[in-house]
Amino acid sequence: MIWKPNVTVAAVIERGGKFLLVEEETSQGVRFNQPAGHLEAGESLPAAVAREVLEESAYHFVPQHLLGIYRWHSAESDTTYLRFAFTGAITGHEAGRQLDSGILQAVWLAPEEIRATQARHRSPLILRCVEDYLAGKRYPLELLTHYD
Repeated sequence: MIWKPNVTVAAVIERGGKFLLVEEETSQGVRFNQPAGHLEAGESLPAAVAREVLEESAYHFVPQHLLGIYRWHSAESDTTYLRFAFTGAITGHEAGRQLDSGILQAVWLAPEEIRATQARHRSPLILRCVEDYLAGKRYPLELLTHYD
């Protein structure tokens, strides 16, 4: 049997000292997460994160840097995730756009608010990615190569 992790993308977006999170319904109840989701077949990682941000928050996002690559195993679902987290710029907002199923709302939270809500995070990666962003971690997108 071949083991494969679930490849996901996430956006760590800061504006005015606050970070964009989504509140979503999960099997553990209502949780916070960065706009994030699974890589789809034939999709590049930057295209996937731009799509997920739009679908989950109604913001148009242009990835500018790779923040990091994170491996996390969820004991609850017995699933391993390989997360590619990106930072970048918001280039627009579709206020009336219907959000993905399960997404309750997009919210902007300050780092101290994110730290205070850890018990409601979908995974420990939410705070870790914010802390890495605050520490100045940024890597060029040229690290990624996508062949069609």
